[in-house]
Amino acid sequence: MKAESGHPTLLTKLLSKEFLKFVISGGINTLTTYLMYLLLLAFFDYSLSYTLSYVSGIFLSYYLNTVFVFKEKVALGKFLKFPIVYLVQYLVNIMMLYVLVEHLHLSTGIVPLIVIVITIPITYVLSRLIIKSK
Repeated sequence: MKAESGHPTLLTKLLSKEFLKFVISGGINTLTTYLMYLLLLAFFDYSLSYTLSYVSGIFLSYYLNTVFVFKEKVALGKFLKFPIVYLVQYLVNIMMLYVLVEHLHLSTGIVPLIVIVITIPITYVLSRLIIKSK
């Protein structure tokens, strides 16, 4: 699955062990933050519930991606840059969340799962760039 120039294709990269580990850690993070979101819905509206669970997920994601996925050491400098990935993702997600709930009238219980799946490739690339940087 290599391009003729000897460079891996996008498909090869997506099927790599590292990407699969990223998907697994993302699944763990998603399950954890989704359960937190559902719990918070009992106390807050969907937007605040999503925001609180999302911020918690950033911490968990940094740790899982650094240690499990990319096999790097936890570093303060990279940790401080890491939220940039999730700021971009958050802005895209909150807009999609709003459209899906308010305009398409989808359930507030499943909408976060939809938007996360859509943004996985963007999150992988940005996370890798920050965590693997020297």
